[in-house]
Amino acid sequence: WAYTVGFTVLPHVGGFLGWLINRKQIPAWYEKLKKPSWCPPRKIFPLAWTVLYTGMGYASYLIWNDLGGCSSKAIVPLGLYGAQLALNWAWPPFFFGARNLKMALIDILCLDGLAIGTVCSWYPINKVAALLMVPYLGWLAMATCLPIRV
Repeated sequence: WAYTVGFTVLPHVGGFLGWLINRKQIPAWYEKLKKPSWCPPRKIFPLAWTVLYTGMGYASYLIWNDLGGCSSKAIVPLGLYGAQLALNWAWPPFFFGARNLKMALIDILCLDGLAIGTVCSWYPINKVAALLMVPYLGWLAMATCLPIRV
């Protein structure tokens, strides 16, 4: 069960650190942006990210477990996952910290590609794991549109 918890908690670590580092920028800058009407209220974000990070973390455990741990078969599916997670964690410093909408957009477009690649590589291994990533893909679609619209 330690692996299950570790994999499930891991995505939250970067998410929490990103929030901790950028939390003062949110009211100071983000709230003043002219956001589109479809942008969720700020209060939704912590709940949404808790659900999304938990789902993707548990899904990564399922893949790791099904592939027998850190085997050669796991390099691509978990490598894609790790790369998209790193870009996920990099987005808040670009968007909130540096207020660099172009870098945030480049980051999230690369993140989108890696997240889709992750799901595609996971589907033949474990359909449940791939399906656990679908809400994340939906959220990323909305988040990708945000720097474009702002």
